[in-house]
Parts: sequence; C-alpha cells; structure tokens
Amino acid sequence: MSSGTPVRSLVLWFPDWPVTALEREAGAAAATSEDAIEERPGGRTHAAQEKSASKPPVAVVERNLVVACSASARAEGVRRGQRRRDAQARCPGLTLVTADAARDHRAFAPIVSLIEEKAPGVQLVRPGLCALHARGPARYYGGEIEAARMLVGTLRDAGLDGVRVGIADGPFTAEQAARGGTSAADPVFAVPAGGAAGFLAPLPVSVLDASAMLGTGAAGAKEATDLVGLLARLGVQTLGGFAEMQTDRVRERFGERGVRLHALAAGRDSRPVQPRTPPPELQREVVFEPPLEIADQVAFAMRVTADDFVAGLGAVDLVCTELRVELMGDRGERSERVWLHPGSFDAAAVVDRVRWQLAEDVGAGDAAGGGLRSGVTLVRISPEAVDAASHHAPALFGGGPEERVHHALSRVQAMLGHRGVLTPAIGGGRWLAERQVLVPWGDKDERDRKATGAGGLAAQRARPWPGSLPDPLPATVFADPVPVDVRALGGELVDVDERGNVSAVPALFIESGRRRPIEAWAGPWPVVERGWDAARSRRAHRFQVVDADGSAWLLVCDGDVWTAEATYD
Repeated sequence: MSSGTPVRSLVLWFPDWPVTALEREAGAAAATSEDAIEERPGGRTHAAQEKSASKPPVAVVERNLVVACSASARAEGVRRGQRRRDAQARCPGLTLVTADAARDHRAFAPIVSLIEEKAPGVQLVRPGLCALHARGPARYYGGEIEAARMLVGTLRDAGLDGVRVGIADGPFTAEQAARGGTSAADPVFAVPAGGAAGFLAPLPVSVLDASAMLGTGAAGAKEATDLVGLLARLGVQTLGGFAEMQTDRVRERFGERGVRLHALAAGRDSRPVQPRTPPPELQREVVFEPPLEIADQVAFAMRVTADDFVAGLGAVDLVCTELRVELMGDRGERSERVWLHPGSFDAAAVVDRVRWQLAEDVGAGDAAGGGLRSGVTLVRISPEAVDAASHHAPALFGGGPEERVHHALSRVQAMLGHRGVLTPAIGGGRWLAERQVLVPWGDKDERDRKATGAGGLAAQRARPWPGSLPDPLPATVFADPVPVDVRALGGELVDVDERGNVSAVPALFIESGRRRPIEAWAGPWPVVERGWDAARSRRAHRFQVVDADGSAWLLVCDGDVWTAEATYD
C-alpha cells in the first residue's frame, strides 16, 4: 500500500459533547448526595424520581454563539451557531453555560481510556471526536461493523447513548460518515472501500470548514473558511464539483493548502490516524481489608505507596504541587480534598497529608455524607497539578534563606499537625480585622486555582462587600479596636444621626488619655450589616482624620461609641 493511499479509519463522534460533559460533571458532583439519600429508607426511590425528571434545556455558548445544545433545547428551536439572544428568543427557559475547554477534556479523558481498553491506538482529535485504525479491531471482532457496534455497546453501558460511528477510507471521510450517514436508530455507517469519492461528492463544501480532522489550528481554520467562501462565490457548491477541478489550477489559485482540501474532497485522505501515547498512570491507591480504624495504621501503610507515587512522577520528570487525597469508608462514605504545597510533595509530605485529612475528617461525618463514620477501606492519591522537576531542582549553592525557612516550617508542621503553623492571608469582609485570616502553611489561596467556592479566600475577596474600605488600606490594624472620644470645639461629644449627618465638626479626639487635635477629617461613610436581623444588625460610620502630628487615623462611630480601627503609617 502506497503512502498516499487512504487507510480504513473508524471515527467516533459524540454529538453535543460540551453539553454531555457538563451533565456528566454535574452527575458526578451529585453522586455523594445520592449515596447519602440511599442510606435513608425510601431514599433511592426519591433519587430515581429526581433523575427521571425531564432535563431543562441547556446551551453552551462561546463568543455569544451557541456551540452545543441539549436535545430539549433543540426541540425548542435552538441550533448550533445561533446568537445568544436568538436562542433565548426561541427558548425563554434556556440555561446558558459558558464554554469550558478544560471541562470538556476532563470529562472526555476517561472515555478515551475506555475505548483504548477495547481498541488501542486512539487519536484524540478534540473532546467529543476520536479516530482509530479500523483494520485491527475489524480483524479481532470479526468485521468493521461488528467492531463499531461493540464500541457503541461499550459506551452505551458507560451511560453514553448518542454515539455515532463512521467507517471509511481516511479519517475525514469517516468523520463525514459519522455525522451525515448515521441516525439514532442506526448509529453505525460504513462507506465501502474505494467509495469515498462517491460518498463525498453530494456533500456541501461547507463541511471542509466544519471538519475537525483538518488539524490546522486557528490560522488554517481561517484559510479553510476563506476558501469555502470563495468556492461558493465561484459557483462550486459541492465537494464533487470541487474535486472535478484540475489540481494544477487549484494549486495556482489556492496554494498547497487548497491542494490538500482538494484531495480531501476527492476522497484521497492521505493523512493517517495518529494514535496518542497514553499518559502514564500517576495515581496510586491502597485497599484495606479489613478496614483500618486508627489513623497511624493508615499512614504507616501509605509509606511504600507514597514512595512509589513520588518515584512514578520522577520517572517522567515531574513533581506534584497539588495533591488530591480520597478516602473511602466501610459504609460507602467518602472524603476528598486537594492539598497544596509551597514547593513540591515528597513521600513524607504525602503521608502527612493523609494523616491530617484522617484527623480532620474521621468522625466528622453527618447525614449529608461529609467525612468518615467508619473504618477506612481505600486511600487514593493522585496529582491534581504537576510541574517540571527541573523547576524544583536544588541550586548548586543551596536555595538560600527561603529554602531553609520552608524546611524548618515544614518540619514543625509535620510534628504539630496541619494547623500547627499558620501564615497570614487576606480574606473578605467589611471590617479590617475580619479580613485578616490565618491559613495553614502551604495552603496559599493565590495558588489555589480552584478556590471558587464560598469558602475560598479568593471567592470571599471577590464579593462586593458594600461599605468595605477601598484602597489604600491602613498599614496598622488594631486587633481590638482602641476606645476614643471625638469632641467638638465646645467639648460636646460628636455623633452621627440616622440620616448620616454629623452633629458637630470634630475638633479633637482623646486616645489613651492623650488629646489629639484634628487638623483634617473626611466622612462619614456608612457600614450597614444584617439589616434584616434585628438581633445581629449593625450600623456604624467610618471617619478618616489627621491629627496635629500628621498621623492619619481610621475612626468608627457605632451609635455613641467611638473607636480607632486602624492607623495609616
């Protein structure tokens, strides 16, 4: 077989994969709560009823265009390529979700691994589309159609019902067979050997623009779009019409890129399937039978596994900077957490994190399924984020004081526990004192790219916090507000009424028995908290004042009580 002869290829297409990835990720997040429901009488019945409820219409959008939509949205008239507002006009109840390439890849990775278990040599074209040589699976399973139906059945058992399979000479023709030749009733379509040109001839030239098999990147995609538009203006509407053009004329007008597309239109797809190299298995797990009840026993049993985990990363020149630890209990409960490290994890640090998670979670379980309430049956460790080992190699003359500080604090933390060494961080809040947060050494929130939940410091800082003090912030914040008295020239106490009006011009304030004349002042700025709760509501006013010594103070008037919250150094 010559190098230019198309090779029989098998392409699996997962329609609307961004929506499927979204649903699978949401289903995985709800699995823990469903397990908790199952433990209560009648719980699984209610969970099944919720699962069987009709799914709301969903559309994934990117740059204000619909890139994928669910079946219920399509039934309402939503289509791929529509503008956001047009889709909402067709379906007012449409749920719009921003496209997330990382989510699509994350959900598709286990699917590719599942396919590789049945037919190795898979090329990942993009999330939702993959290709492989048809010859090997066909010889093993007794034919191309049989191999394709086996893969469809395997994926259906994994919860993927809408998979389409196309078989043809070359990946491009196979992709078009999967997209245009299949249906829900018959998800497999095979183009006979040598029949690629005839199958492609009636297809519109726009499939060259939509195909993911071209593998050209953004610049090549733009060239394909321009070529398709030019062909349409020249009156060439189908691939057959394009294939009838002479190759020399195509080269003169469109260049080598046009010659490549011309060969695809004629069914001469010379680009072979390029199987991926499966990523190394980096995660490790330990199963305990019988379950272990003592944290030290679990930590001791993890020592060899931790060494193997670090060595496996080192074999591919990687180090782990974020570690995911999963604990499974004897009753099916689960504890999962991502641990950070200021440098990189070694075997001892991995064992410490397992021990700390056991100390915090064992016995902390509740009806919602959080924590462990029984013995540990399984521990799984996996790298959540990795970095090149060369970035963490020790310097020739040592790492300087930072490395020594890190080594010392890590040793103290290993002896005292996770919260034995704390470092300051900035959180969210209206008052300066509550924005000062102590976090365990190594849990740097700025490095936590997943700190989007309500408990993350980054998420807390991102909240609006009406009434909070804008930048620049004071340098010195008092742990306990310092009582002061603010008085007018006549000696009367200054206060603020309900409308925010100051009773008199502040002339001086008394702090720790010292009278400080006020040279300049600004305010008041109201801070209103929990106005809906009479027992916990608070209404105060902030002032910025400068005394005769040139020192700037941040004062707070809460009713008739004055305090100093901070100073500007």
